[in-house]
Amino acid sequence: MDRRQILIGLHESPGMGWKSVERIIHSGEIEHALDFKMSDWVEKGLSETQASRMATHFTESWIQERAELHQSKGIHILTIDDENYPTLMKESIKPAWVLYAKGKLELLSSMSIAMVGTRIPTAYGKKVASLLTEDLCARGVTVVSGMARGIDGVCHEAALGCQGQTIAVMGTAIDMPYPSEHHGLYKRIAKDGLIVSEYPSGTASHPGLFPQRNRIIAGLTRGTVVVEADLRSGSLITADAAMESNRDVFAVPGQITSPKSVGTLGLIRQGAKLITSAQDILDEYNQADYLCFEERNSTKKQPELTEQEKHIYHMLEQGSIHFDGLISRTAWDFGLLHSVLLSLIIKKQVVQLPGSLYKLI
Repeated sequence: MDRRQILIGLHESPGMGWKSVERIIHSGEIEHALDFKMSDWVEKGLSETQASRMATHFTESWIQERAELHQSKGIHILTIDDENYPTLMKESIKPAWVLYAKGKLELLSSMSIAMVGTRIPTAYGKKVASLLTEDLCARGVTVVSGMARGIDGVCHEAALGCQGQTIAVMGTAIDMPYPSEHHGLYKRIAKDGLIVSEYPSGTASHPGLFPQRNRIIAGLTRGTVVVEADLRSGSLITADAAMESNRDVFAVPGQITSPKSVGTLGLIRQGAKLITSAQDILDEYNQADYLCFEERNSTKKQPELTEQEKHIYHMLEQGSIHFDGLISRTAWDFGLLHSVLLSLIIKKQVVQLPGSLYKLI
């Protein structure tokens, strides 16, 4: 049995965590692991209970059974030694030894950006997540997220809705959609995008898997966008993982009075790039890194505007107006006006000038 099959078997074995596999790889003895006795497993750092289990069940027939199980479910397996293993993931601080995938594997080599955020977003957060995703997808960028409730789901739905490219990185077994209400979303991404997980079929779910999943989201992408996040949001773990792997971190500004903006505003203070459009993100990269559909964009219909956006648009047709002037004329509260203006900026209808002046593009 070759090194690749043994690596997959080690990764799938109960009690064999990332560090345990690392020790065996670095020892140079991975090709001989099938011959290990209990004492050899203990020497590699396993407890006696784990070592006893490995000495008993880690056999060629067991590894073959696992391979046949995944094959029967249409699951692709990639190891860190494979040619089609994503280069960005390999260059991250803690790459997965093995990845499981369903869908379009070619997306792993595309220009990709992570989009993450709170599981309980505001209306503003949902709107910005959707608009940014659509804009990125229109420029040929693959949007990567975690298929969780909230911002993650919004991003995947927006990508699929505009026939864009999306990758969902799961914190559960590759064949176990989570949360349950995203079962339909899982099927659509597996068909038109790509599902990825570090966890093989049959892996029992527990909360500790999700923070580990976040490093995969960051590792697969050039940069991570945090749309909305409170102080305890898991999306901040993704941002930390991106920084540890020397990837870019972007944050969407929000109201200073909103708990859902505390995390993103904190990231901006720490040096994350404040963004209000897809172009703000892509400015960090060479144009050759992504497919630019300028011809498509030039013939694209003007974006649809909401009644509130039309109201502001018509005001600005008369000339540039200061933010305070718009507050006075509309009698809207600060948060609503800010949200509408940001939406118009993302839709490339309005530009903000120095001194809080706004005008049509």
